[in-house]
Amino acid sequence: QVQLVESGGGSVQAGGSLRLACAASGFIVSTSCMGWFRQGPGKEREGVAQIDGFGGTRYADSVKGRFSISRESAENTLTLQMNSLKPEDTAIYYCAAKLWRTCSGADWNYWGQGTQVTVSS
Repeated sequence: QVQLVESGGGSVQAGGSLRLACAASGFIVSTSCMGWFRQGPGKEREGVAQIDGFGGTRYADSVKGRFSISRESAENTLTLQMNSLKPEDTAIYYCAAKLWRTCSGADWNYWGQGTQVTVSS
């Protein structure tokens, strides 16, 4: 059974940090394309960051230099370290998987339930 469960969301002041985690079961995170997405109030869902099965990463321009995606292989967990948070980062954050080494090889067909991140000014 493929499952993704996000955790680590919460409320922080602008400039603060949060670390999100996505615990996976039913597949191996370190050899899969994994991604973080977010949807803010009244906004479209957008891709935040992704990491492929070879360790290659990509980031949305809006989070470059502030966010870092990584994997905790021993825990089969995907993480998103978020620093220098801004109010515009407020959103529900979702992790997703393609169950494929390359991020261009399949749709994002597995999703977690989301975790709320709220950044106040």
